[in-house]
Amino acid sequence: MNLKIQPVGVDYVAQTWIFVEEFLKEALEKGDPVPQWSDNYDISHVQGFLTSGVWTLLVATDEENKIHGAATVSFANYPKNRVAFITLIGGKLISNQDTFAQMSNILRHAGATKIQGMARPAIARLWKRYGFEERTTLVEVKL
Repeated sequence: MNLKIQPVGVDYVAQTWIFVEEFLKEALEKGDPVPQWSDNYDISHVQGFLTSGVWTLLVATDEENKIHGAATVSFANYPKNRVAFITLIGGKLISNQDTFAQMSNILRHAGATKIQGMARPAIARLWKRYGFEERTTLVEVKL
């Protein structure tokens, strides 16, 4: 199956939400269990970030325009880089060299100079195939 990665304009997030919500919800809930106090946002917040344009929605579609996965991206501007930070990514069989290249091109056209994201160990191993390198370990404490 050939997948096409495409951004969804903020004007179309509401119409697309029904098709991507489960992919994003699964990505949000999957992974190592964390205490409830550690959650920074839930699926309703994700929808708000997307519909307000704070985050960008990307979808993976087949030849019939059926959505097989989705990703959300936030951008941060630093003095030396514009970082595209993958906040969520979900779907089945959507990650390969071609889809990564398409996503990279979209993010590059949005001004990104590098891509970052938090990843559980299995995803970190997967994304090493695309040149990602582990940089830090996140630690936190509730105040």
